[in-house]
Amino acid sequence: MAKGAVQIEMETLLATAFPGAEVSLVNDSAKHHGHSGDDGSGESHFSLEIEWDGFAGMNRVARQRSINKALGDIPGTRVHALAIRATAPGE
Repeated sequence: MAKGAVQIEMETLLATAFPGAEVSLVNDSAKHHGHSGDDGSGESHFSLEIEWDGFAGMNRVARQRSINKALGDIPGTRVHALAIRATAPGE
């Protein structure tokens, strides 16, 4: 499946905010077709795994807040659901 504009934008924002991070952003929208939050765009649900050394010493909530801040209005506005797994190397 080709990446859509929202996924590309999210990957760009994450690369800028978390330089050197290992990022895996998966579009899960097809699994949620017809469910709540499916807007028909094909880019409504994502899963993010990100490993970044800057997360060391940060708790889970702080990590997720930093990711949401980097993504701006995308989570909750243009993307219905974003599952986040954020780790520091070695975790």
